[in-house]
Amino acid sequence: MAMNKPIATFLILVAACMAAHAEAPKVPLESNDEGSIYVSPNVAPTEKSATANGATLGVQNKDGSGAYGGVDTSAGRPSYSLGASTGGDVSFSAGAHSDGKDNKGVKAGVTIRY
Repeated sequence: MAMNKPIATFLILVAACMAAHAEAPKVPLESNDEGSIYVSPNVAPTEKSATANGATLGVQNKDGSGAYGGVDTSAGRPSYSLGASTGGDVSFSAGAHSDGKDNKGVKAGVTIRY
């Protein structure tokens, strides 16, 4: 049974969106019963190597709460970010980023786990 074209197109778009929202890998530096300290490098792959353009350092607790701070040097001017989130079934998060001039912003969100 052949899949019709609109459904196939929709599935391809969903897969592309999911790939675009993939999180960067978190490499644990230290971990214990309470949580972990991690680094998440901002790596840009090239044909034969990879370039590190900053990183994020964060703390992740077992209940899902945590905090992070990082720098991104992929643009002409470094951009700094920080944020935090609560844990539990209803988690609130907030963050901010800035390059010290024109590029600045804030974000907030709610995650509901069921």
